[in-house]
Amino acid sequence: MSSRSTALSPLRRTLRQVLFGASLSISAGSLAYADGVAAKAYHIAPSELETALNQFGREAGVLISYGSSVTSGLKTKGLDGNFTTEQALARLLEGTGLQARSDDQGGFTLQPANAGSTGGPIELGASAVVGDWLGEAQQTNVFEHPGARDVVRRDEFERAGATSAREVLNRIPGVNAPENNGTGSHDMALNFGIRGLNPRLAARSTVLMDGIPVPFAPYGQPQLSFAPISMGNMDAVDVVRGGGAVRYGPQNVGGIVNFVTRAIPDAPTVKGGVLTETSPSSSHDGFKTSGNLLAGGTADNGLGGAILYSGVRGGDWREHSDTQIDDLILKGKYQIDEANSLNAEAQYYEGEADMPGGLNVADYDADPYQSTRLKDKFWGRRTMFNFGYRYQEDAREFTVNSFFTKTLRSGYLDQGSFVSLSPREYWVRGLETRFSQGFGLGDTWHEIGVGYRYINEAGHELRYRENTSLNLLPSTDSRNDRDTRGATQAHAFFIDDRIDIGKWTLTPGIRYEMIDSAQNNNLTHVKYQGDYNTALPALNVLYHLTDSWNLYANTEGSFGSVQYSQMPNRVAGGEVKPEKARTWELGTRYDNGNLRAEIGAFLINFDNQYESNQTNDTVIARGETRHQGIETSLNYALDGLSPLLTGFDVYATYAYVDATIREDGPNKGNRVPFSSKHKGTLGFAYTEGPWKLNLDSSYQSSQFADNANTSTESADGSTGRIPGYMLFSSRAAYDFGPQMSDLSVAVGVKNMLNHEYFTRSYDDNNKGKYVGEPRTVYVQTSVSF
Repeated sequence: MSSRSTALSPLRRTLRQVLFGASLSISAGSLAYADGVAAKAYHIAPSELETALNQFGREAGVLISYGSSVTSGLKTKGLDGNFTTEQALARLLEGTGLQARSDDQGGFTLQPANAGSTGGPIELGASAVVGDWLGEAQQTNVFEHPGARDVVRRDEFERAGATSAREVLNRIPGVNAPENNGTGSHDMALNFGIRGLNPRLAARSTVLMDGIPVPFAPYGQPQLSFAPISMGNMDAVDVVRGGGAVRYGPQNVGGIVNFVTRAIPDAPTVKGGVLTETSPSSSHDGFKTSGNLLAGGTADNGLGGAILYSGVRGGDWREHSDTQIDDLILKGKYQIDEANSLNAEAQYYEGEADMPGGLNVADYDADPYQSTRLKDKFWGRRTMFNFGYRYQEDAREFTVNSFFTKTLRSGYLDQGSFVSLSPREYWVRGLETRFSQGFGLGDTWHEIGVGYRYINEAGHELRYRENTSLNLLPSTDSRNDRDTRGATQAHAFFIDDRIDIGKWTLTPGIRYEMIDSAQNNNLTHVKYQGDYNTALPALNVLYHLTDSWNLYANTEGSFGSVQYSQMPNRVAGGEVKPEKARTWELGTRYDNGNLRAEIGAFLINFDNQYESNQTNDTVIARGETRHQGIETSLNYALDGLSPLLTGFDVYATYAYVDATIREDGPNKGNRVPFSSKHKGTLGFAYTEGPWKLNLDSSYQSSQFADNANTSTESADGSTGRIPGYMLFSSRAAYDFGPQMSDLSVAVGVKNMLNHEYFTRSYDDNNKGKYVGEPRTVYVQTSVSF
């Protein structure tokens, strides 16, 4: 593909810079300024080059044409002072290997710095190695991905006032992230399901942070009742719903979600932000504050580092919901030379939270914000270390990453006749390598990718108990009724070949998993063993209709291993095979900078779906299920309709999901629990100088809590129809600019109409009804130096 340009009106070019600067096609601005314009003051912080070019094009009013792959992975030292257009561009491009060439029409085209005046636009040749498919979550990574994929960046979830992963994930079509509930009814848990899969503790998706597994035991216990992820420390959330199972696993039937932490700045930088919110209409009228801090920079010798911190204090709209979280991340990098680099990362995450729990119908009707489970509490901590090496030159890339995590999760839980204390410790050691080599063969270009991952995990799970009648909290001196040790050794290999033939890109590949998993019961001295060898073939196809429009199709196999908590039931019952599924996708994606749209269809045939019932330590054998539907998204700058609409844009998502039980029996044809057939968002944004205003809405249709699709509500609130709902929110922000250290102040309202909605917990120990977030107001500030 060559660099992209379009014939747009000056106003459309300007709006595209404002609203869609991270898009694939171009970064655009008005042609109102000609060469030689007088010097102008600029203050552009060190950042990704593409982001800086977006801001510069908007402020300078110039058209800058380039393909987004040209700027992928490049950074700039920024601008601070008075410059002409040519001087400013030259300064922004210092050290990038690029230069700006005037097109004699008031615009510029990027080209290699050594191309001279006779050089043309940069050609995005097929020799560009893809390497890690997740990349840096740039827009070009999304556009060229042969499957359904969305990236939500920091400015987007800041603009929505989102402080939790749940709020961010709900903006993506096909993703259902309900209010925290069950044993995950606290801010350290993560509940989401993709394409109708049960959202309980996100057990069927590969969840990563900078490519490192987030679950405390990715094979044996992939549930995220403890998810050490803070949105204050994130740059982006990258959700791959299809087309990536060969390179990532094991729990990949529900897609791959990678949380990308904030990048190390090029120049010395300090940034901080605080958001305080309260829900005055609830019976718990308290305040909850989330704060974040980034401090770091990179020296001229290529050595860089950063400190990231994110913290939470206070409770939300439920009583007994006080939360305290501290998340500290240290990042380092060293660019040895142009081809070789090192990176390191360490995290210490610690938190504790009261769990309000579910309510029965009578208590919910009396006060949906109360808590009747005042003994329930959760706490946990995680230590993570990661060290990596990368070699990239010409058409070759090699990476190796090693990581270690140690996790403790524990808590008190009222289980009716007794109160439990359940300390659980997990250790995970991993090594992952990837090698990519590109080469030409006749009229085709190939990139062979080969990878290997080794994971060794171990876990020790205990439970102590005291009778409820004693009104005592258990300790490690109390009666011990669970003492199990789990261990897993897993090897995974993949090989694929990305083949470019004209406008076609075909990627056949296969992933092979070898898993040896076991659990020892130290009380009964019984050992459960499971060995699995699974081959997962895949084929991804991408066709470029134009530089701005492509088609994609793929099919891939996925699986989930038997979990430690399921072993006693499934091994004893002869059900020792892992879950397996096959996914099919067909879709199209369009992105010309002014309009970004996608529509795709999917089909998942799930062979043997299981769920753990925590209320009685059994396994629910749901069996065969089928998930099919359509996902769409749209972003459009409205000045394409009329110059009077300059500064406005509209965005929307919609997903239709038909998830049904296909296993023979009384539940055949019923909907899979906690799957909505219709879910979507619709929003408008307006930007005028320092002002940013937006109005957002979200909606989803009804759900059921059990396999039988019971409509009548049970007295304990765990079963029954869950009604659909629609919510509205709004936010207004003002940026004071560099003269006030880039101070930004925003106020917002979530659930403006104070609509009451709820979800349920069905197969959990603290089951019942959970009220959703009522009208919540917040104040948001940020500053940088």
